[in-house]
Amino acid sequence: MSSDLHSRENPYNVTQASRIYFLPNLMTAGNLFCGFVAVIRCIQARLLADAGTFASLHDGHTPRAYYIQAVWLILAAVLFDSLDGRLARMGGRTSLFGAEFDSLADIVSFGIAPALMVFFLILAPQEDYQWFRELGWFVAFIYLLCAAVRLARFNVITNPLLQRAEHESNKDFLGLPVPAAAGAVVSLVLFLLHMADNDRSLQKTTFALPLLLLLISFLMVSTIRYPSFKKIDWHTKTRLWTFILLLITGVLVWKLKEISFLVIFLSYIGFGIVRHLRRHMTAGKAPGVPHKPDVSNRPTNS
Repeated sequence: MSSDLHSRENPYNVTQASRIYFLPNLMTAGNLFCGFVAVIRCIQARLLADAGTFASLHDGHTPRAYYIQAVWLILAAVLFDSLDGRLARMGGRTSLFGAEFDSLADIVSFGIAPALMVFFLILAPQEDYQWFRELGWFVAFIYLLCAAVRLARFNVITNPLLQRAEHESNKDFLGLPVPAAAGAVVSLVLFLLHMADNDRSLQKTTFALPLLLLLISFLMVSTIRYPSFKKIDWHTKTRLWTFILLLITGVLVWKLKEISFLVIFLSYIGFGIVRHLRRHMTAGKAPGVPHKPDVSNRPTNS
């Protein structure tokens, strides 16, 4: 009986590892669905902009509307992604299948979809700057590549068999999380579309966007730590005034969504960078202790 219980609790038992738990994987499926439809919307927006057969069959539709739909679909995927892990941990229903399924969904929703969106809308303009258009696909690929590397590294460092040092924190993400990177990209697209609605040209920001995209790509594969908020769950308690303030903030975020989402994601990115720099500055000011190498166990030359 005890051996059977141990085999079921072992994450590397074949049955346990491949187990599909309904609610967490339903959230992951929702994440994948949103990412897939977002990719379709980006392609449709580009076809409309090219004014071909697709545009003639969809008279009255605009590329802007499709891009905005793709933005909200990717943000919805961020929400689904935050729920699947929490539901799995709450119910004690984590499995290796769920982890791998989540990463495969993430590469579609937070890798391919944002990369296509930025490439179609910003990095491949239809007029002027032909050299910029030829370079844009490579910048989008760098983002996709870093997202895939970030997800692969996350799967490795969260492996149950991996031995961790005692000082390593489980409260932080190593590198910018892929959902946050995608959220920053699509919220920037939403902001730029809002500026275009107010008769402001996007040409001035076109040249700065590849640099920002490369910065986000670097942060995903960096060793900068970002808070994971894993300690916040359904059992987290708060005071009444804090709860009311959060509700008011939520309403303001929704009313000013074209700007507020960009501020939130960029603040999260900036917080990790500032905290990383402060830790390095603090460590540099701390008095150093000379390290004496242990040579007792070193092999000697014969």
